[in-house]
Amino acid sequence: MATDARVTEFIARQRLLLKQERDAEIERSSLLLSNCGPKLLEQKGLSVGGLGVVGVNIGLGGKTMVELERPSAYHVNPVFPPHTIRPGDLARIEAHVSAEPAKKTKKTATEERKGSRPEGVVYKVSDTRIVIAIDSSDTADDLDLPERCRVVKLANSVTYDRMDKALDQLERRVSGLKDDKISVESLRLTQVLLGIVPRSDTRPIEGLKFFDESLNDSQKDAIKFCLESPEVACIHGPPGTGKTHTLVELIRQLTTISPYNPKPLKLLVCGASNLSVDNILERLLALPPGEKGERLKVTRIGHPARVMAQEHVLESTLEVKATRTDQAALARDVKNELEETLSILSGKGKGAKGKRPKGAERKKLWDDVKALRKEYRQREGGVVKSVLAESQVVVATCHTAGGRQLQNHDFDVLIIDEATQAVEAVCWIPIFKAKKLILAGDPMQLPPTILSISDQRKRKEKAVKSKVAKLLPAAPSKQAVAPSPQIDEDSDSGTESLASDGAEPTLVEATAALSLEPPATTLFERLEKMYGSSVKRMLTTQYRMHAEICSFPSKTLYSSKLISHGSVEGHLLKDLPGTYAENEDDEREMLATPVVFFDTAGCEYFERMDGDADEGSRCNENEATVVKNWVDKLVEMGLTPDQIAVITPYQAQVTLLSSLLRPTYGSALEIGTVDGMQGREKEAVIISLVRSNETREVGFLKEKRRLNVAMTRARRHLCVVGDSSTVCHGGGYLKRWLAWLDAHADVKYAGLE
Repeated sequence: MATDARVTEFIARQRLLLKQERDAEIERSSLLLSNCGPKLLEQKGLSVGGLGVVGVNIGLGGKTMVELERPSAYHVNPVFPPHTIRPGDLARIEAHVSAEPAKKTKKTATEERKGSRPEGVVYKVSDTRIVIAIDSSDTADDLDLPERCRVVKLANSVTYDRMDKALDQLERRVSGLKDDKISVESLRLTQVLLGIVPRSDTRPIEGLKFFDESLNDSQKDAIKFCLESPEVACIHGPPGTGKTHTLVELIRQLTTISPYNPKPLKLLVCGASNLSVDNILERLLALPPGEKGERLKVTRIGHPARVMAQEHVLESTLEVKATRTDQAALARDVKNELEETLSILSGKGKGAKGKRPKGAERKKLWDDVKALRKEYRQREGGVVKSVLAESQVVVATCHTAGGRQLQNHDFDVLIIDEATQAVEAVCWIPIFKAKKLILAGDPMQLPPTILSISDQRKRKEKAVKSKVAKLLPAAPSKQAVAPSPQIDEDSDSGTESLASDGAEPTLVEATAALSLEPPATTLFERLEKMYGSSVKRMLTTQYRMHAEICSFPSKTLYSSKLISHGSVEGHLLKDLPGTYAENEDDEREMLATPVVFFDTAGCEYFERMDGDADEGSRCNENEATVVKNWVDKLVEMGLTPDQIAVITPYQAQVTLLSSLLRPTYGSALEIGTVDGMQGREKEAVIISLVRSNETREVGFLKEKRRLNVAMTRARRHLCVVGDSSTVCHGGGYLKRWLAWLDAHADVKYAGLE
């Protein structure tokens, strides 16, 4: 299968892509921060100034928690001005200056980190207070915070550091360097994922009993396939097919003793985002007790600032659980002493009267802090170890799995949800902790966000791949060579398989999948290229969309395999309680029509650029008015604002629509980008396409996966507003979509009334 040279080339390629992505994010952040003065940064919402330190406490992992607010000495109103700083963001605390910064020499990232300006994660944000969690290693010997300071939002490099380490570990493992901690199963998993050795044959399971008998046949087949696969299995879950429901059943099967599972396995469940992880966590916490009355022991690892702010979810976090063990009391005593010492150092302690100790006294106190912090981390480490030892399932994002808490912890099975939204390098972070891998996702929905992609690079990549393909030798193989994949003329998803259905790849095919992959190719997609459909099972019954809404994506992206369940295939807005119409015509037009298309062709509803020509977003005022009128009509018919979503590909259009609709409907009506709606659903969805221009440019509307996400959010009613004369020039896929709308939708002229 894959040769050493191919694997080495693959790892080098991953390093290059990772470096380009890191550089792109740092450049974007540093350019903005360096070119903007303090006032402009505040106007852009990237900083909050004029703050004072309220208190310094200790959090999990010995992190220093710095609380900041606007002191009354400088501000009449303690409420912060509008900003974009959110829990989980990386931020820096620095001295507050009102003047524009003088030009200074460019510092490296290392030099910046060695400076006296501490950096950390935003832990909490309220209208009047921000809490920053600073890692003890970043505070050096002295956390000398200025009396007046500001918080500045930064680009996060921690994830890139962990991905770099994961690639280093991958390189060491494939180069044959010995590591006593590597199990035979873990090493084989790595080799299978890289195509060094073939996948093992499935191990048939007879008489499998399911906890949830309501599962459909495709869900049961996917679960059975995952249990039977020794190393790796993929679940392809199109929109509304119950992918999370399937994963929860799979987790129950793996953690329960049965004839095919002699001992309960220990699982690590990861996801590309905190939202996906918390979604699974909620479902696991809601499971009924087992036969012996015991509930599944689940622990959520991650910064509490990034965890879903619901009490039952927070109760399962490592931070909360660690405070409730027997050993926690000893650690708490050390923590109290540590916080008291830090309060004295910040001038907030008893008898300090706002004065900070200086000279030898300050040095001695910091020595005490270092000693106490070391003792606290040791005691806390024992607490964390005991909590994780008792957990059957540990839940975290792929990135968080590389944190200190999971060092030296191994798992029997790793499940990665939303695997098609994660770059491959981040998936390797948790893979090294497992003996078996299960991936779940949908390559026909939005891929990972890649900042460094440009059209020029895309063309270069295509040229290089073409040259590489020509240089590959035609190696003989005992297996039949798979037929060439049928590639759609507009294909941009990179999901066509290199192996025929049920056949393992030939040498050439398997190694080609390890060659110069496009930047957004995920591990899920690469495995499908290497092993064909034999590595995955697809969920085929969807429980969300009316059959009419489902028909186009099913035919064009899912080989007509996506079928609407009987409970949803004919459901309409008129079936919802509370909806009504004054006459039959209104009911037929509004409540009994699953798909509506407002065609603005010929209306000259042209888009406009919001911002400069290079970086500006686009909006369309006339389209926004059409959208508002339709929302008004739906609400008049009895729909509640929380049953409706308005989505659009452009942020400027989101801003415009918000200004029109928020005053009337408040936050209950969801208005957002397509990207923000992935994984969500609403009874009625209105899509504003925005693009309408004389040059017939459609921008990233031609990305079929973005369009797929947009149209598959709707349950009973989908309304599309757009200019067919512009959109039809976006390629074959958009042409077919417009033809489908013309044939299946209630097409309306979009002239304003």
